[in-house]
Amino acid sequence: MDNLRISLVQGDTRWHDPAANREYYGELVGSLRDLTDLVLLPETFTSGFSNDAIDRAEDMDGPTVAWLREQAAKIGAAITGSVQLRVGDGVYNRMLFVTPDGGLRHYDKRHLFRYAREHERYAAGRERLTVEWKGWRICPQVCYDLRFPVFSRNRYDVERPGQLDYDLLLFVANWPAARAYPWKTLLRARAIENLSYVAGLNRVGTDGNGIAYSGDSAVIDFLGHPVSECTDEEVVVTTTLQAAELQAHRERFPAMLDGDAFELR
Repeated sequence: MDNLRISLVQGDTRWHDPAANREYYGELVGSLRDLTDLVLLPETFTSGFSNDAIDRAEDMDGPTVAWLREQAAKIGAAITGSVQLRVGDGVYNRMLFVTPDGGLRHYDKRHLFRYAREHERYAAGRERLTVEWKGWRICPQVCYDLRFPVFSRNRYDVERPGQLDYDLLLFVANWPAARAYPWKTLLRARAIENLSYVAGLNRVGTDGNGIAYSGDSAVIDFLGHPVSECTDEEVVVTTTLQAAELQAHRERFPAMLDGDAFELR
């Protein structure tokens, strides 16, 4: 496992305008060509976090999936972010993980944000996802999932013999400024308890419902220390995750060997 370059694209998502967002985020992503291995875009980056956007949800053959594949190939890196996508009779808050060769995996947000009535409009996913990229095991999740530590628990000797499930836990979000402190705190908690790097990517600006977002995107190491932190402005920042340091910490402090076995339902 070599070091991994990860880029946070913290932007001001345009409200209910997928074409404008693809153009906007395309310009930001384009600056990363050959400079990164993995790019994070915000939750619902084509529309903003809106129950009303459901009527214009795309499907997996729509322009945004094609755009993600194009961007990944252009910059030579994997790209991930979430979009409202229709599958059959339901619409999911679906986090897509696209690689430069056109490969595509997805995770459907399990925990729907009841406070904003997301659960009344969107379908909930059930299964956790782990993807392999550049020798790293990566677990992608979405916004409200951050508050549910059992679902993101990094188990030992379950998904791969003699090792933890993943090395990097991702959260893409539309996390309001009013709850910025829990965002910052929970990112650190997830990193510490899971002996893993954690990257959280949030948006900035004010959405069409008048909700303000303070960004606060960050990459956190396995001890809860910030490797990089953003403020409340549009920014693209790249951080290198140190594989040897992660492995050394797990050998020095093997708390995973004392973890509780459980079954998730």
